[in-house]
Amino acid sequence: MKLRFALAVCCVMAAVPCLAHAQLPAMPEDDRVRLAEAMRLSERVGERVWPGWRSVPMAVLLVGDSVEYLVGHPAPSPDFTSLGRDPVLGTDVLARRRVFAPAMLATFPAVGGISTIVVGGARATRKRSAEWVATLLHEHFHQMQYAQPGYYAGVAGLDLARGDTTGMWMLDYAFPYDSMRVATATARLGAALDSGSSPEVATAWRELTALLGPADRRYLEFQLWQEGVARWVEYAATRMAARDGLPPSAAFRALPDFENYDALAQRQRRALHEELLHMPLAERRRVAFYPLGAAMATLLDARSPGWKRRYEAVPFRIGSLLVDTGHDD
Repeated sequence: MKLRFALAVCCVMAAVPCLAHAQLPAMPEDDRVRLAEAMRLSERVGERVWPGWRSVPMAVLLVGDSVEYLVGHPAPSPDFTSLGRDPVLGTDVLARRRVFAPAMLATFPAVGGISTIVVGGARATRKRSAEWVATLLHEHFHQMQYAQPGYYAGVAGLDLARGDTTGMWMLDYAFPYDSMRVATATARLGAALDSGSSPEVATAWRELTALLGPADRRYLEFQLWQEGVARWVEYAATRMAARDGLPPSAAFRALPDFENYDALAQRQRRALHEELLHMPLAERRRVAFYPLGAAMATLLDARSPGWKRRYEAVPFRIGSLLVDTGHDD
């Protein structure tokens, strides 16, 4: 009797995943429309923003309230079930019960050991629809960075982890954010980048880095290279879409918070200007490096056409690339 009961329980437990999969709902329509727009924009402008970008899969795990939806992943793990091909997304959608927080926004080997964008919807991440689309391109650029030959060995070679094997050191590194001298020099660099003056940028960069120890300087360069340029990619993609007059899809335009790419590009330019001129390092901490790196990439893109090749060839050195090589190839 006990054996038959145990077998019955096992059968029921074995059936639970199948029942759960059968009951998984479709992706919410607004999220589906935003994701389709991000994929469409990446396809239309990605290769022109950065040559070779299209060779990297745009694998996305969209985190909902109770379900996660996997799109564009080349090797899904077996805990996902297919919901079939989505005609709007133009690809298969897989789903599983939620694992990550709905407000998640990061790119890491979350599924099958492959770099995956893990992102909540626009409401959960507190972003307008167009801003959410641009942010997805930021995260997709991280996927390209991580795919660079020698990336992980290069990161390890920075010798900044100090025993941490989780990667959290990238967020928690003890940079001297609270140093008044470092904060003043960082603010001076921001103002110089906003002015676009090469001599002022070079002077401000050397003043800032002279205050830092070797490890702190490596961390600064790493964040500028990785997060700063990813932030620039957001701007570059939006500006290109606005310049080319690429209209968003009709479904995207119908969203209640719709904003066209020209309006978003203008808002991004204003935000970058304000961030560069008002940079409280002790308050913003690591996030202060995003606009700094984006402004460096902006100057390089305007004055040094071959900078993307050098960026890939010599990683984690964008500040030095801007200052030491000049602006002309």
